[in-house]
Amino acid sequence: MRFMVMVHADAHTEAGEMPTEADMAEMMRFNEALAAAGVMRAGEGLHPTSRGARVVFDGKGTRVVDGPFAESKELIAGFWLWECASLEEAVAWARRCPKPTRGAESMLEIRRVFEAEDFGEAYTPEIRAQEDRLREHIGGGTGTP
Repeated sequence: MRFMVMVHADAHTEAGEMPTEADMAEMMRFNEALAAAGVMRAGEGLHPTSRGARVVFDGKGTRVVDGPFAESKELIAGFWLWECASLEEAVAWARRCPKPTRGAESMLEIRRVFEAEDFGEAYTPEIRAQEDRLREHIGGGTGTP
């Protein structure tokens, strides 16, 4: 099973404050442990929302809202993509994570990624073939573990 592990933003990440060398070294040790265990598939930090935009779909079309965005506790500062046998395993790895942000409190959110079998009959052989071609084109393999 794949899980998206999201690092929630805080005032420090939204201000664009970079981690210290010690913070980076500690996180790299954690990332190396994830990689050595075959868990980590991807992981990146994100620039603050002041450098981003949202595209809003409202039934009349689309509109663009430039950052920054309010409510930093609802924003994402980074992510990992992990492959784990269960949510419990993902939670166990998350508990080992060094504190990911500088605020008084840091939070990780773990969400399972949809797999082909989750879509049932709507995931037809034609759609599977189309997705396989797309994944091959972008270099992501078949998308099924």
